[in-house]
Amino acid sequence: MVPVVQLYAADALGIVPFPPGCDLLQVLWCPRDHDGRWVVPEVHWRDADAVGNSRETPPLPVENPYGHVPKPCVVHPELVTEYPGWDLPYGLWDALEPRFEQVEAETGWDYQFHLSTAPGTKLGGYPGWSQDPQWPDCSGCRRPMDHLLTVASTEADAASRLTWTPVEDQGVAYEGPGLVLGDLGGVYLFECRTCPGRPYRDRFDCA
Repeated sequence: MVPVVQLYAADALGIVPFPPGCDLLQVLWCPRDHDGRWVVPEVHWRDADAVGNSRETPPLPVENPYGHVPKPCVVHPELVTEYPGWDLPYGLWDALEPRFEQVEAETGWDYQFHLSTAPGTKLGGYPGWSQDPQWPDCSGCRRPMDHLLTVASTEADAASRLTWTPVEDQGVAYEGPGLVLGDLGGVYLFECRTCPGRPYRDRFDCA
């Protein structure tokens, strides 16, 4: 298993509620191919004080499939407001389409590609589906699961830089995580916050 994301509750900006007694979220995955799956993720909620000794640098796996092991980096969370992209119900899309067209005519910004979902790796919000949405239901309570985390191959492109890059980062060159997930796609993690143990599921999205 290789580490993918580690986030403390203090840095999560209240976006996702942490389980009682936990203040650390760790996501790992197996980078090897499993019957056509790019990676196999695991989600761990922990008490940081109970972790004990930790390695300064995590060991690399013996097998290192191209694009499946992220480069070590530091995360600087930025709080943004998102809206459903491909998840927007058809009836609501039809009702709002004239406003979308007006905004695009006035600004050149397309709702779907510039204004709905932020790009890159993120906590909470909405998946930025490239394919048709595959929002899972919990196998226990049968309710739709909540989007926990997106792990993306890239952080931004020319279009998303216009509307999602923080003002202080304008003009700064992004260095991506070095991932290549299904032709620069992403992995979406969902969880049920009602059932015991917070069961989770994952979805893969090929760009």
